[in-house]
Amino acid sequence: MKGQKGFYFDQTRCTGCQACAVACKDWHDTPAGPSRWIRITSKEEGQFPHPTVSFLFHYCYHCADPACLAACPHDAISKREEDGIVLVSAESCVGKEACGLCLEACPYRAPQFRATPGAPPGGSMEKCDLCLDRWDAGKRPICVDSCPARALDAGLLEDLAKEYRTTPGADGFTHSARLGPSIIFRPKKIFPPE
Repeated sequence: MKGQKGFYFDQTRCTGCQACAVACKDWHDTPAGPSRWIRITSKEEGQFPHPTVSFLFHYCYHCADPACLAACPHDAISKREEDGIVLVSAESCVGKEACGLCLEACPYRAPQFRATPGAPPGGSMEKCDLCLDRWDAGKRPICVDSCPARALDAGLLEDLAKEYRTTPGADGFTHSARLGPSIIFRPKKIFPPE
């Protein structure tokens, strides 16, 4: 999709500090608990004297062909034509206990469920919306602005690809050509011990 928005993640810069995840929860008023729109995972390899660690940024990748959208039988998930952002209608979602098919379908485990007043049993689905409110105000997503290592950027994928030396994958990430996740990487190179 021309005009697809997404993320750039520089795996060589990320220190795993979780500032992006904390800022996201704060900005979206997500209470303490298991619901996280952003997750940072680590992968450790090697042994002394050559140990390595790399971090990976997980969120809703706003796929070109989202598995969650195809799996939802209630039309609660949509993809905007103008920028490819995948959105969820909490009013249409019947909840994790009654359905949960979006979570089963997503290989990246992006759908999150939170019980709120009036939500269906198990909570209605929520996930990253690429900070749509911030884009509308001319700002970047809160995770990008909160990253002290400048490991994140967001915008049109074609612009990000021109600006950064990138690939579609990184250490610990499984790229699905069928789904087309909207993220590009500068991967950390893991060098074998000498």
